[in-house]
Amino acid sequence: MLHAERTIPQIPSVFERDLPVVSNDPVNGEYMRLVLRAPADLLEQCRAGQFFHLLCPAIGGETPYLRRPMSIYGFYPEREELHFLYKVTGEGTRALFHLGPGDSLNVLGPLGQGFRIEADWQRLVLVARGVGLATLAPLALEAQRLGRSLTAICSARNPEVLMSTDYFRDLGANVITVTDSEGTAGVDNIERIIEGLVADRGVDAFYTCGSNRLLRLLQALGERHGIPGEIALEQQMACGLGMCHCCVRPFRKNERLVNLRVCREGPVFDMQEAMPW
Repeated sequence: MLHAERTIPQIPSVFERDLPVVSNDPVNGEYMRLVLRAPADLLEQCRAGQFFHLLCPAIGGETPYLRRPMSIYGFYPEREELHFLYKVTGEGTRALFHLGPGDSLNVLGPLGQGFRIEADWQRLVLVARGVGLATLAPLALEAQRLGRSLTAICSARNPEVLMSTDYFRDLGANVITVTDSEGTAGVDNIERIIEGLVADRGVDAFYTCGSNRLLRLLQALGERHGIPGEIALEQQMACGLGMCHCCVRPFRKNERLVNLRVCREGPVFDMQEAMPW
């Protein structure tokens, strides 16, 4: 059965505070990893797929007005570290780029609903492209903790900007890379790869983030083989708490269209309920 009723749990206590910057370093030619020091009791509330609302500082004459939602790349209570992965694209991320040890960043979170891994989902397949892999990185850690088998299909423009592949391998995942420059990132090829996984060892659940073409592909494969899945959606937000309704988008639910808030009912949704954009 494809659709399992998703009960929206109560969001745990959300906090807002300044966290010290541990490091802010490039991971490749396009992306940066920002590491903040955070208390263990906060990090123990975080779940894969959730996000924080970051108050980007006013630096270099730019004054970002709204907070920026950013998915959690990693949370490590034992090290008291909270990680974010970002690409410099506008005034908010340009401001983040200038942060370094000795600075602090005001954060609000953890926010939203995270990924779930049902008891009978033993063989997981993660498919994402670019920065979407950042959102799915904590899912790999949770899969390892639960002893689940994970295949990560990682897509990018070229091998130099592939992300998280070593991280996934270190967690025991079977990593498959596809890139535009090598002519392997087309939907037809990814479909062949996934069909091979289904035929060879079976797949119990799909996970993806951000890409419209990957969503359409996984929806079709899910319908074809009766495989459930979840998607983490990206959306502009103002409050991040569900009050402003800035992030509302349509979903198919119980054979009708409903409007849901990505920040509150998501950002993780049943993959078959998500509407391609």
